[in-house]
Amino acid sequence: MRAVIAPSPGGVEALELVELPDPEPGPEDLLVEVAATAVNRADILQRRGMYPPPPGAPDTLGLELSGRVVGMGVAVTGWREGDEVCAVVGGGGYASMAVVPARTAMPLPPGLDVVSAAAVPEVYATAYDNVFLRAGLTAGETVLLHGGSSGVGTAGILLSTRAGAEVVVTVGTEDKLEACRELGADLAINYRDVDSFADAIRDARDGRGVDVVLDIIGGPYLAQNLSVLEPDGRMVTIGLMGGAKAEINLGLVLSKRLSVMGSTLRARPVDAKAALADRLVTDVWPGFADGTLRPIIHSRHTLSDVAAAHEELESSTHVGKILLVVD
Repeated sequence: MRAVIAPSPGGVEALELVELPDPEPGPEDLLVEVAATAVNRADILQRRGMYPPPPGAPDTLGLELSGRVVGMGVAVTGWREGDEVCAVVGGGGYASMAVVPARTAMPLPPGLDVVSAAAVPEVYATAYDNVFLRAGLTAGETVLLHGGSSGVGTAGILLSTRAGAEVVVTVGTEDKLEACRELGADLAINYRDVDSFADAIRDARDGRGVDVVLDIIGGPYLAQNLSVLEPDGRMVTIGLMGGAKAEINLGLVLSKRLSVMGSTLRARPVDAKAALADRLVTDVWPGFADGTLRPIIHSRHTLSDVAAAHEELESSTHVGKILLVVD
């Protein structure tokens, strides 16, 4: 099979498209002929040597995929060869063949072709798990999504508006402001134009803050995130793009009864990923059938053009997902 690896940390020049032996599925695994995958920030970190794959995962990059089942282990039930599936994986998505634990595989979201479906697993799993299952966002509440034009951000906008919540986003350009508004964001703030996004939100909302924050920045945003939360507010940090350390005002946490959580998806055990996959199919997939949810795809590259796809993600000019189609 063809696969993309980064044997030595570095820039896009570290990416290598190589020939590797086809993987062998274990007793409870599917062997999937990959149609497409997508580029994620974790792939950039792995390429730079800052985010190694979890134990047991292949060195091949790629945290999600879509494709067709071409083989399976002896203990697999419920799937047949030829079935089209998508999945979040610990690694191995940037390849023409991949092994997926059968319990974590999902049918394609209704109405999507097998390539477009690659834009869905990681971002919808991340947004749904953290905004709804962890932070408990409900109808009538307000969520703040940092990086609102990212893959997770755009999925979060669609999921939250579908659930009857108000959506506030922060982004860095005027084009992204408009894109988020078109997706349904009620308030979009260009963080480059304000001294404090927390103050800007309260100014725009007659003094009201938000109930849930989904944070990808980390340390530099901690104080403002806590400040903008309403009493009984919840914050989930899923990224540390700005740094991992900050001083926390525990008095504010206590007085407002705040919940501060952290979450990653990649290294979770199969049981946890399988449970999340079941919830996605039950709770989220119907939104693709009724049209309230859809993949937001910025561009499509071939696997051979993986360096350009990484450069595009690092430029932060995209809205939604950047796909890699297996050519």
